[in-house]
Amino acid sequence: MKRTLLASCLALLMLSCYPRDSEPFVGNVKFDGTGYRPVYKSPDEVSKVEVQAAQALKTPGKIYTFDRYLFINELGKGIHIIDNTDPKKPENLSFVSILGNYDIAVKDNWLYADNFSNLLVINIADPKVPKVVKSIPGAIPVHNYPPLQGVYFECADEKKGIVVDWEKVDMARQPKCYR
Repeated sequence: MKRTLLASCLALLMLSCYPRDSEPFVGNVKFDGTGYRPVYKSPDEVSKVEVQAAQALKTPGKIYTFDRYLFINELGKGIHIIDNTDPKKPENLSFVSILGNYDIAVKDNWLYADNFSNLLVINIADPKVPKVVKSIPGAIPVHNYPPLQGVYFECADEKKGIVVDWEKVDMARQPKCYR
C-alpha cells in the first residue's frame, strides 16, 4: 500500500514537470496574443507645466477652495481655476496643464500637485497667475505596470523615458511581464 501511494505521488510529480507543447501561462490566464505596451515621454515633456486658456471639465477629480476660487483637478491633465465669487455663475478662468496630475491639495497660498513621480509646489497667492515655485523629483512612488489585473504587458524600460500611458496591442510573442 505504501509503495503504491509513493509510486502514485512520484508519477504525479513527474507529470507536473513535463514540458508543455503550448506556451506557458501565469495562473489561469493564457496569453491571447494581446498585451499592453508602455507609452513614453521624455522627462522634459513630462515636467512642462503651463497656464492655458480655460477648458471645459471632462473628467474632474478633487476640488479645493481657496478664498473665492475653486481648484478642480482634471484627471491626468492638470487643474482648472474657477472664480466662484458668484456661485450661481462661476467663471472658468484658466487651466494649468500638468501631465500625470491625479491629486491636489491646498494649504494657505500653496497648491500641491503630483506630476507623475514629482511633487509640484505652486504659489496661488494670486490664483489668476499661478507660479510653480518648486518641483521635488521622485517624491511620489509610481508603478511601471498597467492599472489592470490579469494582463500581460511589455516590461517598462526607464532608458526609453517616463511611462505616461499604456496601449493595448497585438503581440507576436508572449511578453515577460504579467500582473
